[in-house]
Amino acid sequence: MKTPVAILRTTPGTVLKDYHEVMNLAGYQQHLDKTADTALKVNISWHFFYPGSSTTPWQLEGVIRAMKQDGFDPKLIHACHNRTVVIDAHLGERENKQLNVVEAHGLRNVHLYEGEEWIPVGDAVGDLTKKFLTLNQVFPKGFSIPKRFIGENILHLPTVKTHIFTTTTGAMKNAFGGLLNEKRHWTHPTIHETLVDLLMIQKKIHRGIFAVMDGTFAGDGPGPRCMVPHVKNVLLASADQVAIDAVAAKLMGIDPMSIKFIRLAHEAGLGCGDPAKIEIVGDLEAAKQNWNFTGPFKKMTFASRMQHKIYWGPLKKPVEWSLKTFLAPWAYLASVAYHDTFWYPRFAKTRMKDVLQSDWGRLFSNWENVKPDAKGFPDVGSAPPELKRSSASVFFRSWKLLGTCLMEAPEMLTLRKRKMAAKPAGATVGTPVHPGHHPCGGADGGGADHDKHHHH
Repeated sequence: MKTPVAILRTTPGTVLKDYHEVMNLAGYQQHLDKTADTALKVNISWHFFYPGSSTTPWQLEGVIRAMKQDGFDPKLIHACHNRTVVIDAHLGERENKQLNVVEAHGLRNVHLYEGEEWIPVGDAVGDLTKKFLTLNQVFPKGFSIPKRFIGENILHLPTVKTHIFTTTTGAMKNAFGGLLNEKRHWTHPTIHETLVDLLMIQKKIHRGIFAVMDGTFAGDGPGPRCMVPHVKNVLLASADQVAIDAVAAKLMGIDPMSIKFIRLAHEAGLGCGDPAKIEIVGDLEAAKQNWNFTGPFKKMTFASRMQHKIYWGPLKKPVEWSLKTFLAPWAYLASVAYHDTFWYPRFAKTRMKDVLQSDWGRLFSNWENVKPDAKGFPDVGSAPPELKRSSASVFFRSWKLLGTCLMEAPEMLTLRKRKMAAKPAGATVGTPVHPGHHPCGGADGGGADHDKHHHH
């Protein structure tokens, strides 16, 4: 039997009801075990708010309300974050108003890099490692994954957007930051194969897998950060991570099977990437839309052009090696300097202007004060949306982040550990890292660009 992809049109006034409906149309209760812990894998592709980039507060609110209404125990539901060296997950969950929702529902809030045990992937998946397309070559000494993931349900919360490394990013890419450690940027040259390996791991370790994708905002261009945001008013849900990514790509006007990670996963039998073979439920007319997005490669930023040259172009041989040594922090600093210090203060307000004036923009702006009913948010507030962070405050915050990224880069931590090991007993080296709050957290990826990157 085919695993369906559900799609619905939505409005702020009905969004909570619509999330409940789209999840059940896709049969989420049959795919998630109510007796097991469920991780809500939040996506933070930028710690600053940018429409389309990160999990929306109404996405998180709608999913949590639906699960509660359908009998899931809130004590077995938690928000789940990873970190990267260029995205601050703690700042991001506040700026994107995700923490508001988690705290309002009294859920646990898990940051995977803070006190969680990670175990060798072989201990978790056994001989499955022999089927990996690329991870054994990228990490010849192996890598670790969070122990808590084993036996948990995972519910991914991506948005509909393009991506400068993977063309589009969604459910499959959302696992990137949570399953790989801070050296995951090593996988960028074979990022498509990496996503397929990670889906194999997920199918092995998780009790259930599901994705709920928010397309109220959607991002086009050099995502997942420096995009052109659009209001698209759709919600997607599916237990088939390949199929939901394929439907999202098709909505954006991109042939899903032309995207390597979707095609590879489809050919490996991990899901269905062929739109002609995907069962659509819900609003069938909505699924036929073609937004004719430009895509991530036609109007690239300076940073994305350089990343392509480093990972796949003429700079690969002379530069890429440095990203696997103690010199790697140069890339983290360059990414933060460009995206946070230069691009966001200079371009974000203009790019966001139109969508911030939409009902969704007003809902986000007034989130702390709006009162939902059973269906959604009948009143999104009258206060005009605006960026609460001035250019000056963004500049200051990004420079502060530059310092913490340098200090907390995995390569710098390794150097400090070596120095510590070489010191006589009782001696101390460097600045202690506070165990409760890592300043350089994130959500979807890592390395020269991010994503959580690759927020991120």
